[in-house]
Amino acid sequence: MADNFLEPDDERAIPITNPEEQMPGLAGHIRARFDDAENGRFSNEQRWLQAYKNFRGIYDSTTQYRDSEKSKVFIKITKTKVLAAYGQIIDILFANKKFPLVVESTPMPEGIEEFAHMRTPADDLDQQPDDPYGFPGDGRDLAPGAMRADDPHRLGSYGKDFGDTILAGKSRVGEPQFEPAKEQARKMEKCIHDQLLDTNAVSEFRKAIFESALFGTGVVKGPFNFYKRVHKWTTNEEGEREYTPYERTVPRIEHVSCWDFHPDPSATSVEDCEYVIERHRMNRQQLRSLIMRPHFDAEAIQECLAKGPNYEDKYYEDTIREDETEPHVAENRYEVLEYWGVLDAKFAKEVGFEGAKDMSEFDQMQVNIWVCGTMILRCVVNPFTPARIPYQSFPFEINPYQIWGVGVAENMEDAQMLMNGHVRMAIDNLALAGNLVFDVDEASLVPGQNMDIFPGKIFRRQSGVTGTAVNGLKFPNTAGENIQMYQISRQLADEETGIPSITHGQTGVTGTGRTAAGLSMLMGSAGLSMKTVIKNIDDHLLKPIGEAFFQWNMQFGENIEDITGDLEIKPRGVAAVMQKEVRTQRLTSLLQTVANPMLAPFVKIPNLMRELAISQDIDPDSLVNDQNEAQVYAQMLQGMMQNAEQGPSPQAGPNAEQQGMGAAPGVPSGPQGLDDSGRGNGTIGVGTAPTAGEAGFTGNPPSTEG
Repeated sequence: MADNFLEPDDERAIPITNPEEQMPGLAGHIRARFDDAENGRFSNEQRWLQAYKNFRGIYDSTTQYRDSEKSKVFIKITKTKVLAAYGQIIDILFANKKFPLVVESTPMPEGIEEFAHMRTPADDLDQQPDDPYGFPGDGRDLAPGAMRADDPHRLGSYGKDFGDTILAGKSRVGEPQFEPAKEQARKMEKCIHDQLLDTNAVSEFRKAIFESALFGTGVVKGPFNFYKRVHKWTTNEEGEREYTPYERTVPRIEHVSCWDFHPDPSATSVEDCEYVIERHRMNRQQLRSLIMRPHFDAEAIQECLAKGPNYEDKYYEDTIREDETEPHVAENRYEVLEYWGVLDAKFAKEVGFEGAKDMSEFDQMQVNIWVCGTMILRCVVNPFTPARIPYQSFPFEINPYQIWGVGVAENMEDAQMLMNGHVRMAIDNLALAGNLVFDVDEASLVPGQNMDIFPGKIFRRQSGVTGTAVNGLKFPNTAGENIQMYQISRQLADEETGIPSITHGQTGVTGTGRTAAGLSMLMGSAGLSMKTVIKNIDDHLLKPIGEAFFQWNMQFGENIEDITGDLEIKPRGVAAVMQKEVRTQRLTSLLQTVANPMLAPFVKIPNLMRELAISQDIDPDSLVNDQNEAQVYAQMLQGMMQNAEQGPSPQAGPNAEQQGMGAAPGVPSGPQGLDDSGRGNGTIGVGTAPTAGEAGFTGNPPSTEG
């Protein structure tokens, strides 16, 4: 079996230099930080390369074979496991085509009233000057330390829509409670979901989740300001149609490959990073298009284009592109570095930032800088308030000492090596055991003969020589032992990754998985392992992204009066890990319990219906009505039921029964002659049962008369 090891070559290591000696000023400072980040992640690049080769079924250049090894087969179980993990995560998060992110009001909201209720006569008593809080014993006494909230602005849309009919605070007479704070949260949630849909967030998240499963880390950038062109047609004064497009600012997110993501090497999370640098690979058109974006220096971009391309391939890029046999041509590519992070007062004064003169020697400011070669293409203060680095990095499996996580490919690297080795040995053994090896006594044969073996072959013997000149030898078949070790290695891969083979379609399951209970245990164990991964996505991606969108709307959003409030972002990824069948069954059981009119008032029916729809991969917004819509539909249904109880329309006339509108012959049309007691005044006659042969008996043979 070949030895497969990965030891970085010394010549491949990135030399540590000081670019400021060759590139002074701010551009040199950014370049120096980029080199520090690149050197700091070198060992991780080696892990990613090995993971990618195992995924693609490519042997590393350091793999050594014995001369006897003929087979070079690669069993791509790593690819199967990575795709299985990726598919499970996508199915959990986006099965119902809804982003797993909700916005809720805090337990004690600020800025908007948590409860409101319809005005009642008892509330009007509070307006009496002699006793604004009612009278003793009316059950409306305020609790110690309680305060009234009469500010109509705290009611949100309720105050605008209903005016004086809605009062702030909890009801004291027991009618249903409205929750304006939660209504604001729902509006903010719909706003964020619309923005995520507009930016094609699910597609970008899929790319990041795939890289996290493969390499251990996924990166998403945003939300950042993007100027979207809106197509609009208007009619002028002469009645002619005119195309009047306009641009509006919208939030946007995009996936960033971990190969292009260079964080602070000493940080363990994005929040801990002093800076982050993204490496862009641009052609001439992409670089030229930066001129149209705000705050970019057109002259600097033109000078970069005039100097020509400056992009140099990294040592790993040929492997990623799988074109190691041919040199890659990068004659029209430019390397652009996008810097987000702190800037010392020294360089801030050099650039001439507003307020830099008042900065002390040790002061810093948050900036965004774009660099191409020696040219500064963009240099602005961080536009976000509060200042943040617009990148979210999430691990598949947490490495507590690094920002980089651990992926499926790395976890099963040893198992993949063992599987490849034993399969190669089995194939080489089968090639020997399936063919004869010949022992030839050349002294017994006539010299000069062709020794090739084929059906009908004739060997000429020396005259008078006795004994067997050509003997066929058969080697023993040891492939079974190697295949057994292959199966053990595959089971090892299941244990190392926490992804049982049954989850990605393996048949012929033995052992625990042969029974329904055992299979349920295996799936439950796999769910627990995946739950940890989903929790990492919740904590390091969904929640930060949701909070970033909230802050973006607060700073740049339009018409935000109805969506502001004391709100909090809650990811729903872990909640979806529970098997949908079990969750649906439990929710359905609860819904049946609510059918009891004694228990119905204590259950939030709209929320229950929404959760039931989500458990069945149905978008609740498309099927479940809110309270106002439910009231309208209830009135419509009540009217339809009243019309049905009133019977046919009087316009049908007395001849309706003759025209086919009456009951079918022989079928009673309903109770007749009911008295005041409801018992009726009809009579039932007493008769005798018919006998065979009697006239009118249905069992008589048909008549032959006539």
